Amino acid sequence: MAKRKRKERNEEFVPSRLATRPGQRLVEVHVEGYDDVAFWRGIFDEFESEQVIFEISVPPRPDLAKGKRVVMDMIPESGPGLLLCVDSDFDYLFSGSTPQSRRVLGAKYLFHTYAYATENYLCWAPALHTVCTKATKNDTRIFDFERFLAEYSRVIHPVFAWYAWSAQAGDEHIFKLIDFKNTVRLNYLEVRDNGAATLDWLRGNVQRRVHSLEHHYSQWVGEVNHFMKEVCTPDVTPENTYLFMHGHTLLDNVVIPMLNAVCEKLKQMASDRIQSSAQRGVAFSNEVSNYRNALVSVRDTLVYNELYKGCPLYRRLHDDIASVLRREGLITG
Repeated sequence: MAKRKRKERNEEFVPSRLATRPGQRLVEVHVEGYDDVAFWRGIFDEFESEQVIFEISVPPRPDLAKGKRVVMDMIPESGPGLLLCVDSDFDYLFSGSTPQSRRVLGAKYLFHTYAYATENYLCWAPALHTVCTKATKNDTRIFDFERFLAEYSRVIHPVFAWYAWSAQAGDEHIFKLIDFKNTVRLNYLEVRDNGAATLDWLRGNVQRRVHSLEHHYSQWVGEVNHFMKEVCTPDVTPENTYLFMHGHTLLDNVVIPMLNAVCEKLKQMASDRIQSSAQRGVAFSNEVSNYRNALVSVRDTLVYNELYKGCPLYRRLHDDIASVLRREGLITG
């Protein structure tokens, strides 16, 4: 009896979709997964008005299936009232050279990230100093993230070319994702000299992998070079390769370790300043406690930052959405 009453009480408070205002249009936006809802919400927030609101969700299927393929299967159903949003993966980079790339680039009501995935935007280099400041409450600039990630991109560019080419050619077994990840990941970051020692270690790792690939697949070396020059979108440069590499590899195996290393140094610096104070007793203990309580998880700070909105690729995505909404009369101006 108690279980039945508890069940009935819970059912009474199941929320339903709020009604829109008179004359206000509700547009559904379907995304790949739950992790993507916040990113796309941040874009569509900018377009909401008295005339239109957006509801961001994963596809409402009885089998709970989600992912890019599920969203793309909805292309025939899409229209002004149903917009679709996906990670580009390599589909933008491939410039229509594969069937899926042509579908993604040609769909009228489907938007793609341009960068490999939403995770790549979170890792946009100009935002990372602010992420560290928010996490550590220390604004001292001890590391140049833009310079480091530009050099990191230059280092991994040759091996990125092999991985992207093998995916475009449909021969991913030539260079599997796990092998790419193991080649480009950072196991540590030496903060001194802006990570020069770490980059030297990575450079050797990449050179060994490229040498192995060229040795075992010498017949494809010319194809790889042609792919990067003629097929791959010109937006990919040696300095911004990180925006087009596998998103979770970049986030989990490169940027998070990098941020953790820098933030540990910043926290130590802040603690040393407190320790150097002549003040002791209750005031000193309170200062130490207040600083520790102010610290925030690096991962949480990174995931919830939206400073990537200054990224040129993001601005292009924003402009794509604005163009379609304007064309359909959902926004003006």
